Amino acid sequence: METSSTDWRYTVMPAVFTWLKESASGALEIDLVATQKYAADILRVQGKGGTRMGGLVGSGTLGENSYLSSEQRLSLLKALSEVAKEFNVPLISGAAAETKEELAKIVKELATVGVDTVMVMPPKTKQAPSDEEMYAYYALSAAAASEAGVTIMPYNNPDAAGYHALSTDLLRKLAALPKVTALKISTTDVSVIETLMLENQESKILAGVDTVTVHAGLAGACGGITGVGCIFPKASVTMQEYVNNGDWAEANKISQAMNSISYLDAQPLLLEYLKFAFGIHHNDEAGGLRTLGKQLTQQQIDDVRTRYILAKQRLEALGLAE
Repeated sequence: METSSTDWRYTVMPAVFTWLKESASGALEIDLVATQKYAADILRVQGKGGTRMGGLVGSGTLGENSYLSSEQRLSLLKALSEVAKEFNVPLISGAAAETKEELAKIVKELATVGVDTVMVMPPKTKQAPSDEEMYAYYALSAAAASEAGVTIMPYNNPDAAGYHALSTDLLRKLAALPKVTALKISTTDVSVIETLMLENQESKILAGVDTVTVHAGLAGACGGITGVGCIFPKASVTMQEYVNNGDWAEANKISQAMNSISYLDAQPLLLEYLKFAFGIHHNDEAGGLRTLGKQLTQQQIDDVRTRYILAKQRLEALGLAE
C-alpha cells in the first residue's frame, strides 16, 4: 500500500474518538459526519518538520469499541475508511474475541469495510491461555488476514484490565508470523520494547501510551498510536519528528509540556477523560461528555479541565497548541 509516508509505522497515528449525538428519542447514536470531520482535521495537521500522521486508528479503546455493536462498528469503520483513503493512509482498528475462530471471522469482517491493519488483542477469557494457546490464537488471525488481504498487529496491553499479558518470548514469536506488520506495546515499562529491539533490530514496534513516547523511542519503538495527539496533533507529530531524528532534548520539551494531559492516557478512564478534553478543545464540552462509557463526576471534570488548560498553556509557549 502506498501512503503519505515512506513507512507509516515510523509516524504517530491518532486513535480517534467516536463522536455521538442524541437521537429524536434521546438515545445516543454515532454522529458519522462529525467523526469524519474531526478525523480529517487531525490528519490535515503538519508538524514543524512538515510531516503528518501516517495512519488512522478507528473504533479502538478511545473509539468506544467495547460499547459498540458489530453493526455500529462496521458502519463507523466504513465511514472512517473514506477519510483514510482521502489522506492516503492505512486504516487501523482493533479486534478481540474469546476464541480464535471468532477472531478470524472478525478480522475478515473488518477487511470488508476498508480496514488495512487489525490490532489483535489477547483473547477475552477469564483464564489466561498458555503461550501455546495464545500463539494459535494469533496464528489463525494471521492466516485470516492473509486470506482477506490485510495485516495484523499483536497488541500487548498488560496494564489494562481484562486483557492478558503477552510474554516477551511470545511477542518475539508473533513478530515472525506472516502478515504481522508490527507489534503494539501499550505499557509504561518500555524495557519490553528494549529487550525485543536488542534481540532483533529489524523489529517494528509502536508505542501505545502517550506518557512514554520519548522513552519508547529511546528503547527502539519506530512510531506510536496516540490519544492526546487527537487534541494537540501538531505537538504530537512534532514530538515524533524529533524522536525519529534523535533530537531527544526537543522531544522531551514537548513531552513535558503535555505531561499533565498525557497522564490521563494511562488511566482506567482514559476514554472518558480524553474525550472530554477533546470536547473542551473544540468548544463542545457537552459533546465531549457524551459517551457510552462511564459518566464523569464533577471532580473528575474539573481535574481534566485543569490538566487541559495547563497543557495548552505550555504548548502555546512552544507554538504547538493548535
